[in-house]
Amino acid sequence: MPVLLLIPLLPFLGFVVNATIGRRWSKTLTGGVATAAMAGAFGVSVVQVWAMLSLEPVGGVRAIEQVVFTWLSSGPLQIPFALRLDPLAALMILVVTGIGTLIHLYSTAYMDGETNPEFARYFSYLNLFASFMLILVLGASFPVMFIGWEGVGLCSYLLIGFYFTKPSAADAGKKAFVVNRIGDFGFILGMLILFTAFGTLDFQNLATQVSLMGAEPATMAGAGILTAATLLLFVGATGKSAQIPLFVWLPDAMEGPTPVSALIHAATMVTAGVYMIGRNAVLFSHAPFTLEVVAVVGVLTALMAGTIGLVQNDIKRVLAYSTVSQLGYMFLAMGVGAFAGGVFHLYTHAFFKALLFLGSGAVIHALHGQQDMRYMGGLKSKLPITFWTFLIGTIAITGIPPLAGFFSKDEILWKTFSSGHPVLWGLAVFAAFLTATYMFRLLYMTFYGTSRASEAPSTEHPAQSTQHPAQSTEHVHDAPPAMAIALVVLAIGSVLAGLFGVPHALGGGNRIEAFLEPSFHAVTLVAETPALDVSLATEVGEAAPGAQTEHDAGEAEHGDTSTELLLMLGSVLVAVVGIWVATIFFLRAPERAEAMAVQFSGVHRWLLNKYYVDEFYNAVIVQPIKGMSTSFLWRTVDAGIIDGSVNGVGLLVRGWSAVLRRVQTGSVRAYAMSIFLGVVTILGYYLWR
Repeated sequence: MPVLLLIPLLPFLGFVVNATIGRRWSKTLTGGVATAAMAGAFGVSVVQVWAMLSLEPVGGVRAIEQVVFTWLSSGPLQIPFALRLDPLAALMILVVTGIGTLIHLYSTAYMDGETNPEFARYFSYLNLFASFMLILVLGASFPVMFIGWEGVGLCSYLLIGFYFTKPSAADAGKKAFVVNRIGDFGFILGMLILFTAFGTLDFQNLATQVSLMGAEPATMAGAGILTAATLLLFVGATGKSAQIPLFVWLPDAMEGPTPVSALIHAATMVTAGVYMIGRNAVLFSHAPFTLEVVAVVGVLTALMAGTIGLVQNDIKRVLAYSTVSQLGYMFLAMGVGAFAGGVFHLYTHAFFKALLFLGSGAVIHALHGQQDMRYMGGLKSKLPITFWTFLIGTIAITGIPPLAGFFSKDEILWKTFSSGHPVLWGLAVFAAFLTATYMFRLLYMTFYGTSRASEAPSTEHPAQSTQHPAQSTEHVHDAPPAMAIALVVLAIGSVLAGLFGVPHALGGGNRIEAFLEPSFHAVTLVAETPALDVSLATEVGEAAPGAQTEHDAGEAEHGDTSTELLLMLGSVLVAVVGIWVATIFFLRAPERAEAMAVQFSGVHRWLLNKYYVDEFYNAVIVQPIKGMSTSFLWRTVDAGIIDGSVNGVGLLVRGWSAVLRRVQTGSVRAYAMSIFLGVVTILGYYLWR
């Protein structure tokens, strides 16, 4: 059996076991099986990544490709179920399995209030989710990726709607499923266009064929095909990774258990769109219009989600909009061609966003289901482990050095500026200010000040159904060991993960960029021919047009380094200003924030209601479809035409039956008279003829 198959197979086996016999086991055994399955996948991933790194580069890339079986074979359509491990996939599987293992471990304590069958159902879904995400990442072609792509969509529906007896949870699950189907429709169309144009759906074959088109596509038709295909693929990415206009499902996904939110936001589903673009960097690089669209949508999403996060009161929803905003940063990086920078931020974000969600889960667990920050406060001394780890995650996402978020965020900002997009850079910097403000608002409202738990209305969290909401913090306890271990490990990762990408401007080598870069190019075994004009210029001692002497290159590099350092300092100052604003309005004088909300009630109402996007979709899309379905498809077509036709046939038969029923009188004399009249009629007919 191909060893790469073990990576998604182990979590899948965990799903099978817990979905069938796990409900009859103890919770300890059920959670242990699920966590061991993820840990096993992580172990195999480490071994395979090490094996990949020991290979000699072929065409500039180290990769392991294994064909499991021939999946589809029909004429020119040849699709093997093939898995491929290269640097990009290596980073992703380590994130999915490593952080996924910690989330599984955390869940064993967080979900302990569930009954055994529900506990087993939860872990079976969690294992299946990870398994599909690993197939998505390791797939060597679009169809294999699409199995994982659809699988994580299914699992998000199951996990978001885990408490399906609660109407809001059931609705949120359906919303996530439907919105993602819209994006997936675009994804499928993009695949079909690529197969029609290039005759293959294998990632490497596509990249090679597209790279042969050169920097400028040979024909406008070729450029148009790539633009159309990549735009449709990006539609799929906006659904999975919650970008404008398909971001509305992700905040509602908070209806699921908190560890599910951590898994979706940090390690699995929402990173799929970013990964897909990185996997097809060659295609997108040859579609400059699509890249512009990706960059603009990314930065606008970062801004929109950031402003909404400023006023949300549900601790998990603030983090949800934070995820949408950070994903916008990743798409901005992809759009300006900084594919390694986008994946670098995906990697660091996985640590601190998982930490923040699990930290919020520890708070919710301690307060027996309370999620509204207006009824928290005063938890700093009560929950020391949760507080300090949460503080690390908050500083990391804010972009304060030397934590992980600083390096990846500033890499994106620098690449955006240096690629000639100063407007997008300015908007992204403002989004960084918003991030610092709403994240420290969350920190202050949750952990600082005095407890406001006694003001809270009665609530009940499904995972803590046997307990009553906390009305004070007197008996609040910090995270139990399984949860605390996950928090501490993720906090360490949030501090150290960025060190793999220290930029050249700070004396580092940006090792993660060097590691990932080969995955963003087509594999080629043909060496490029040196440019003729450069070689001739060298021979005669003159610089070719556009060429730089060593001295000029040194000056340019020094100038770029100075600019990068200056921009880096500016972004840190912006983050500090955001922290200062949050400190003034939400720590020292919270009444100022309340006064501003009253003074700018219109703006506050718009932000609190999320720009009324859901209401707009409801009025423009949902209600018209519902109205057409009710008045036309149901009442006219179904009830009127289809049911009317069927019922009409029944009425016709019934009417004739009523007539024939009168003939069946039961009188022998009447029957004899009928026979006599029949005979007379027949005889008369023949005699008359």
